[in-house]
Amino acid sequence: MPSYVLITPARNEAAFIELTLKSMIAQTVPPLKWVIVSDGSTDGTDDIVKNYTAENKWIELVRMPERTERHFAGKVFAFNTGYEKVKNLQFDVIGNLDADISFGPDHFEFLLGKFGENPLLGVAGTAFIEDSAVAYDYEIVSIEHVSGQCQLFRRKCFEDIGGYVPIKGGGIDWTAVTTARMRGWKTRTFTEKTFIHHRLMGTGMSSIISSRFRFGKQDYYLGGHPLWEIFRAVYQMKKKPIIFGGLFLFSGYFWAFLSRVEMQIPQELVGFRRKEQMRRLKDYFRNVLRKMTDGKYKSLPLLNIILIAKITCIIFNLKKLQ
Repeated sequence: MPSYVLITPARNEAAFIELTLKSMIAQTVPPLKWVIVSDGSTDGTDDIVKNYTAENKWIELVRMPERTERHFAGKVFAFNTGYEKVKNLQFDVIGNLDADISFGPDHFEFLLGKFGENPLLGVAGTAFIEDSAVAYDYEIVSIEHVSGQCQLFRRKCFEDIGGYVPIKGGGIDWTAVTTARMRGWKTRTFTEKTFIHHRLMGTGMSSIISSRFRFGKQDYYLGGHPLWEIFRAVYQMKKKPIIFGGLFLFSGYFWAFLSRVEMQIPQELVGFRRKEQMRRLKDYFRNVLRKMTDGKYKSLPLLNIILIAKITCIIFNLKKLQ
C-alpha cells in the first residue's frame, strides 16, 4: 500500500472542519502526516483543530498571518506552506483535502489501492455529493477530471507538474489535473466511492449566482472553447438556479471575452484543453445520434434532432480547422 501525506488549507472553516477531522481519525489507513494550515482564520477553526492534535500526533496545525482578501492564490500559498512541512518525508502520494468535506473510513485505503494497481495513475479522487445528490452527471462531466476538494497526486506526478499554480480567480485544481494529463499521466475520478461536500461548490466567497458568473469568467481565462461554453451553459440551465445559473455562466464567459481578460495558463494547455473538449462533444453527440437511430429517443421532436445533427456537423468542421 502506498504511503501518503495530506495538506489542508483552512480559512474560517469552523462550521465544517470537525466533520473532516472525525472522518480522518476514523480512516483504516491513516496518513504519515496531515498538515492543517490555518490561513489567518478568526472564527475558532484553530481551537477545533487543537482539540485533536494532542491525541493524534500525525496531525499538525500551522498558522499563517491574517489577510483581508480571500482568493484561490492564497489557498495555494497555504498549501505550499504545508508542503514545506512534508517535503522531506518518504511518501508516495500527496493530497489536498478541503476542510468542509466528510467521507467513509476506507476512503483513502480505496484510493491508495488504485495508485497501487496502476503505476501510470497520476491524480485520483472520488465523486462528491452536494445537496443530497452526486454533483456531476458523469455522462457529461469527464471522469478524467478530479475535483479539488479531495485531490490525490502520485508524488512523481505532483513534481512533474510543479504543484499548484496560484491563480487568484480559481481553477487551481483544474489546472493541476489537466496539466498532469498533458504530461502523459492518467487521471481519474472513481465514481463507485463518494464524499460529502458540505458547502455548495463555489459559494465560499460569494452567492451561487455570483459563483456561476465567476465560473464563466474562469472558463474563459482557462482557455475554454466557445462552442463548449454554449453547450455547458445550456446544460447548466436545468440545474439550480434553474435557467439563471446557465445564463450567468455564459455571461461571465462573454464578459471576460469582451474585456479581453488575460489567459492564466500557457497556450500549450489552452490547445490541449480545447482538443479534449471537442473530442468529448463529438463523443457525446455521436452517442445521442446512435441512441436516436436505436429508437431510444423516439420522443425527441424533429427540430431537436436537426439541431443535434447540425451541432455535430459544426464540431466535425471545427476539428478539421484545428
